[in-house]
Amino acid sequence: MDFAGESRIAKELNERLATSGFRSTAQREHVYGVLLAKRDHPTAEEVFLRAKPQMPDISIATVYNCLDALVKCGLVRQVNVDRGATRFCPNMKEHCHFYCSDCGGVYDIGLAGNLEAPPVQLPEGFTVEHFEVSVRGVCNRCAAGKKQ
Repeated sequence: MDFAGESRIAKELNERLATSGFRSTAQREHVYGVLLAKRDHPTAEEVFLRAKPQMPDISIATVYNCLDALVKCGLVRQVNVDRGATRFCPNMKEHCHFYCSDCGGVYDIGLAGNLEAPPVQLPEGFTVEHFEVSVRGVCNRCAAGKKQ
């Protein structure tokens, strides 16, 4: 990412944190950067392992606190797969998730529809505030492996 892109992201992060009652910290910025660097829906433990090499003093508790702040200020969403560990997604556009039953991967999938015209028929008077749609199956890499 170029300097202008990094600067824009840091500015958005700082504004969101401030308007949500949080202050910006190096740890929050680093954790958010980890999520943006590889958008594969990591668990808190995976975020911790990715954050540690560049920030050796960061603790798992700090990572959990950072993730909580990022969720509360609307920059990251929690993704829950069955009874597995919560995963984190920095894609705040309306989308659904595809869960691969073979490798356990979680992938963002575009969603046909919007809040005004959802992809499902709702009873009269119901209002959509957020989509939470999931699709399960086998990803292309796992499907290709089965063909061999």
